[in-house]
Amino acid sequence: MATTKAGSGKAARPAYRCAECGWTTSKWVGRCGECQAWGTVDVAGGERAAGRTAAAAVTRPAVPIGQVLTEEARAVTSGIPELDRVLGGGVVPGAVLLMAGEPGVGKSTLLLEAAARWARAGRRTLYVSGEESAAQVRLRAERMDAVADELYLAAETDLGALLTHVEQVQPSLLIVDSVQTIGSADVDGVPGGVTQVREVAAAVIGRAKTANIATLLVGHVTKDGSVAGPRVLEHLVDVVLQFEGDRASRLRLLRAVKNRFGPVDEIGCFDLTSDGIVEVPDPTGLFVSRHEQPVAGTCVTVTMEGRRPLLAEVQALTVAATSGGNPRRTSSGLDGQRVAMILAVLTKHVNVPVQQLDVYTASVGGARLVEPSVDLATAVALASAVSDRPCPTDLVAIGEVGLAGEVRPVRELGARLREASRIGFKRAIVPAGSDLTGVPPSLTVAKVGDVATAVRAALS
Repeated sequence: MATTKAGSGKAARPAYRCAECGWTTSKWVGRCGECQAWGTVDVAGGERAAGRTAAAAVTRPAVPIGQVLTEEARAVTSGIPELDRVLGGGVVPGAVLLMAGEPGVGKSTLLLEAAARWARAGRRTLYVSGEESAAQVRLRAERMDAVADELYLAAETDLGALLTHVEQVQPSLLIVDSVQTIGSADVDGVPGGVTQVREVAAAVIGRAKTANIATLLVGHVTKDGSVAGPRVLEHLVDVVLQFEGDRASRLRLLRAVKNRFGPVDEIGCFDLTSDGIVEVPDPTGLFVSRHEQPVAGTCVTVTMEGRRPLLAEVQALTVAATSGGNPRRTSSGLDGQRVAMILAVLTKHVNVPVQQLDVYTASVGGARLVEPSVDLATAVALASAVSDRPCPTDLVAIGEVGLAGEVRPVRELGARLREASRIGFKRAIVPAGSDLTGVPPSLTVAKVGDVATAVRAALS
């Protein structure tokens, strides 16, 4: 009779899976071999073989798409028009929003203001703080005048306790500040870890969808500005908001990085004060510095942030190179690659000598100008700085610059020119072939086909 040698059978080795991309390996590694993420590889325990999942009861039967009720997905105003603009009209019941931003930028202040305005409309709100005590949040609410009867406050760091609060309060708006501070006793790891964040987010999102609760989650960011935790967190939520601003400035900008219910190119402007946060419905003047006398190296343009035209000033400074054969190229608020391209175009097609000059370019007021329509204003500002000839203070330049030196048309030119005329500008330089329908008669418009012509028209 055949016998089996003792110890000849080997125990099955556990498999390891990356929580970010699903990559599997037979042994544990600290860094995923597929997406290169650190700390995301863990034991893939409790997995069933493919095709073994049994059928289960459905939560609600499938119906023809024409019979699906849409009232539950209607957006409800948050009480903050600038926030509603970014969200595409308001907060959708049952939607889960993730707001990320650097420490101290004002995320908690903005969400506490939103919670107070939501509660003042007679809608119950639950604010769960995992970073501050209830007394600390109450003091900030008093300073902001954000105390409301329907605003409930809890300080919790346990996921089970958070869900219990939701069951007891039955809110229509839930705010969790922040998702990295909440932990679950049923999952290994510390709060803020990949496994914990994934478990907390899944539980909160599941509760929000089943109870139709609009939910706002605060998320921390890493050194490079991305949302901390597993990337799957951004896939699970409906909206990802980025709250940004310079600590030296009170201006704060809210952008939608992902939005299932509206556009992702709108921005909301806020002013962070000692008494709270205030909306800035007309932020154009914040990005333009008015000079009493013309100053060389400056030019104003009009950029589009979603459907909102914003005037912004581009500034340039050129000085003799001090580092030998390697002139410095520094940009703040502008795309450094596009500035380098414009410098090359000016050298080749306009004969502007910038090869041996240190070049510094910046936007005013902390504006981030990435739209190609800013190219022409950047070229005019650089040419003005090199020649020390100022650009007129009542002129705006709008257009995209190509490598051949041509000036290309841009979208929504009529809206841009109307905004410039409303602010008080009298002249504009635009690409040739642009449609000037609806342009105010008080605005003198010059069409140009190339950068050389635009520079001559601006500096003559």
